[in-house]
Amino acid sequence: MTGIDLIIFDCDGVLVDSEIIASEVEAELLTEAGYPISIEEMSERFAGMTWRDTLLAIEKEVSIPLSATLIDRVDTILDKRLARDVKIIDGVKPVLLQLTLPHCICSNSTSARLATMLGKVGIKDHFGKHIYTARDLGPDRVKPKPDIFLHGAAQFGVDPARVLVIEDSVHGVHGACAAGMRVVGFTGGSHTYPSHADKLTEAGAETVISRMAALPGVIAALTEWSESLTA
Repeated sequence: MTGIDLIIFDCDGVLVDSEIIASEVEAELLTEAGYPISIEEMSERFAGMTWRDTLLAIEKEVSIPLSATLIDRVDTILDKRLARDVKIIDGVKPVLLQLTLPHCICSNSTSARLATMLGKVGIKDHFGKHIYTARDLGPDRVKPKPDIFLHGAAQFGVDPARVLVIEDSVHGVHGACAAGMRVVGFTGGSHTYPSHADKLTEAGAETVISRMAALPGVIAALTEWSESLTA
């Protein structure tokens, strides 16, 4: 067990309450296309995945061909909804101001969408250049692959074993664990569901928090625990 030199935040569902909006839009379009699915099931099964990977997963599951135009339709509708409706997760701004460790964002969202959401809720400038998206690495390198997390750590020259990731999705936790990083699960977004915390723990999260205000205490406790084990 090692100490912590870098905090990596996922964005959707961790810093901004966007996953519930994405689930609403995607569930509606999938239902229209002949694959009935609720907002709750959408959140539970596909939160953290790109829309492209979600469509591929559904096509493998059923014999319904999903039109490629669904990708563009979701992007158009979702970008408008997020620009209008996305809100910050409660407690994020105070926590960011308290953090003394270096921190960044590693997300599956596009750079343009991240800029829109983070700008709307007023924290884009806080992160500055340290906003990284797996899409910029390549379409085949998104979470649950570990690539974006390893990329984030490399920008700070930090050993992945000394990185703590804050993630709300099973796919994100899998990616962070595959990168050799420690993970705190987060269930404070509007898209959370009854078994959310259990699934994040099963995926590899060391602990799970439901309020962002709890994060500084958790970081301190994990750091102290690590130091006591290596003393």
